[in-house]
Amino acid sequence: MASRLRRALLAALVTASVVAPLVGAAGPGEVPAPAPVALGPVRVAGLEHRYAANREGIRAAEVTAARHGDRKRARALRKMREASRHFLSFDGRDGGRAVEVYGDLGRATRLAVLVPGSDTNLETYGRFRDGALALSRQLGSHTAVIGWLGYKTPGTVAPEVLTTGRAAGAAPRLAAFVRELNAAVPRARISLLCHSYGSVVCARAARGLNAADIVLYGSPGTGYDDARQLHTRATVWAGRGGNDWIGGVPHVRIPLLGTTIGFGTDPVSRRFGARIFDAGDVGHSDYLEPGSVALASMGRIVEGRDA
Repeated sequence: MASRLRRALLAALVTASVVAPLVGAAGPGEVPAPAPVALGPVRVAGLEHRYAANREGIRAAEVTAARHGDRKRARALRKMREASRHFLSFDGRDGGRAVEVYGDLGRATRLAVLVPGSDTNLETYGRFRDGALALSRQLGSHTAVIGWLGYKTPGTVAPEVLTTGRAAGAAPRLAAFVRELNAAVPRARISLLCHSYGSVVCARAARGLNAADIVLYGSPGTGYDDARQLHTRATVWAGRGGNDWIGGVPHVRIPLLGTTIGFGTDPVSRRFGARIFDAGDVGHSDYLEPGSVALASMGRIVEGRDA
């Protein structure tokens, strides 16, 4: 009976997490790219040099993609190297990594770090950027928004999206980046806004993190039973839109073949213990849509106000 129940739960989890509205999405093909520019830790002094160096790195990756015959990647990179864009880091290899600033990092008193979920890569970067721009406009000139695509996100239809494996590899990099921000802009209030699988990454990175807020939205779970297990002084928030399909994902953790499938307790449940914010009726990809209730709520959190 227990074995039959376990198989049923696993089937439901796979169905809800994979055979979802995003079915058919696939990860990018492996496109060659040169090694990234080595620039060292983020510092406010020399930011313009850093931005220019990464622009040249993006240009080199664009040339390589064009030679490889990948026009889609080349077009995406051409947009990314525009003079108005500000990248703290860029690596075109293995699906792509990029950390982009929206606003004036050196003068910001608040920093919002966006951590994306599955199927975010250089080909789909435009939708990630749209959300970052909407948040930046919501918050105004005293806040810098940072889009942190610092890890290889799992594909929505890949087995990795059901486990914490990718998050375990990404979390140390996210934690190191936040420490760089702490050192570069020591008086800035930092909030992490973590979407979907990105919430698993943030939960893994949370222990001892010097941040004011960790905001979980559209989250399938974190891999932890409750917010206290994150071992963070940050306020942990959670919100889910009324039309987000991820609300149908079973909140279970099932040992299977040496790994664990699923992410456990629902972050918006009373049992998890996060502070709940109003996300309105948004769908899974719409939390940062201009004019949405979710965007307004998260903007207030970043500003240090009640959501």
